[in-house]
Amino acid sequence: MKNKTAYKNKLMDKKYSDGSWHLRAARNFIALGLTSLLVGAIPFVVQAQKGWHHLFDGKSLSGWKIVGKDADFKVEEGLIVGTMKKGLPNAFLVTEKEYGDFVLEVEFKLEGNTTNSGVQVRSHIDPEGNKGYGRVFGPQVEIDPTPRSWTGGLYDEGRRGWIYPLDLNEKAKSAYKLEEFNTLRIEALGAELRSWVNGVPASHFIDTMRREGIIALQIHSIPDELDGKRVFFRQVRIQTGKFKASPLNPDVYVVNVQPNVLSETEKKAGYNLLFDGNSVGQWRSVKGPDFPDRGWKVSDGALQVLKADGGESTNGGDIITKDRYAVFDLSFEFKLTPGANSGVKYFVTLKEQTQGSAIGLEYQILDDATHPDAKLGRAGNRTLASLYDLITSNREERARRPIGQWNRGRIVVTADNQVFHYLNGMLMLQYKRGSKEFKDLVALSKYKDWEAFGEAATGHILLQDHGDAVSFRSIKVKKIK
Repeated sequence: MKNKTAYKNKLMDKKYSDGSWHLRAARNFIALGLTSLLVGAIPFVVQAQKGWHHLFDGKSLSGWKIVGKDADFKVEEGLIVGTMKKGLPNAFLVTEKEYGDFVLEVEFKLEGNTTNSGVQVRSHIDPEGNKGYGRVFGPQVEIDPTPRSWTGGLYDEGRRGWIYPLDLNEKAKSAYKLEEFNTLRIEALGAELRSWVNGVPASHFIDTMRREGIIALQIHSIPDELDGKRVFFRQVRIQTGKFKASPLNPDVYVVNVQPNVLSETEKKAGYNLLFDGNSVGQWRSVKGPDFPDRGWKVSDGALQVLKADGGESTNGGDIITKDRYAVFDLSFEFKLTPGANSGVKYFVTLKEQTQGSAIGLEYQILDDATHPDAKLGRAGNRTLASLYDLITSNREERARRPIGQWNRGRIVVTADNQVFHYLNGMLMLQYKRGSKEFKDLVALSKYKDWEAFGEAATGHILLQDHGDAVSFRSIKVKKIK
């Protein structure tokens, strides 16, 4: 998986190819100088508030230690200042204590719009990492001023990569204030981790990993041209023990990696499990009212298509939901075996009465590297997370987990027929059913002979039997009114 630095390098190459960085850098330098004068004129005051404990006293790094080669953290004028240096890996200022359940608030400011930082929580140190200088790993609440605007999203540093990209919460992308002090709030309670940026809810993640660890402030690795850029932190405070958690917000999408479980927030938001790890009661064969008596099985909390001959519906056949859906939010996890092909279809009506797989709009599930379908169609529109034979998915490599690991898919259909495909939290594509652009794509596809293809008012959700071994779990849906 590519690291975040590679992504930012590509952005910076594009952004500054005209040499305009120098002008912006000058303006930023002047603005920062004025800010420093103001900060120096206002003494740092640790305000005692009921239930809060300050992790930074405004004078020293007492209670903290530095992890990373030649990491540059200092206290200047009541601020923790981290300076980025060319050629160095990520470095961290970490608490000497570990914390479990807590509310953490941090004020921060980052120089530039292509730099990066973050706040680690419930994290740990690998002392052998980075050639013995130490490496921090665990959940990081992202500080990201780049055009993608993922500040407040969650990145699992040194481990799983992106776990809550902010594509999942478009409303939060505008909360960050460029080169101003921002307030980050993080709540860790039980398995749940939530974040806010300047009071705007950003992410909501439910984990299965350790529930305690250090807190750390990050200096991110940089390309050479950003040498000397800085990140500032102040008012770092925490509540532990008994504290009042913020109200749950049903409008914020929840990434819940606990298999086949709905959180209280998901239940209140209207989600229902279509598969709970045991029962297939909400599914039936496309060929009749009952679940197939062969070709499918439930094992280890997963609904599995069994390996056959790699053909469409030649074994147990496709299965569909007993219910029909019009406007909905569908999430599912899937795991591919090498060379496997399958799909999740929606707006399936069965009116076509095909001999092979049933007809419907399809979120493609495929081993792109080895299955021949990836090279068919047009411009890759039969690859993973694509709208099969119509629209090619975002080719961002970091959205894809290796074959044999669980991936998270999501399909959202709005009342105005906008459709979104996500893969592991990243937006893969967007289109509008029934639009001229959609109809033009259909006319070029294998669906051109089906009248009003993909435009049904309601339809079933389908899991495809393509004769390859594929597993599904955590299938949950919300009907949107």
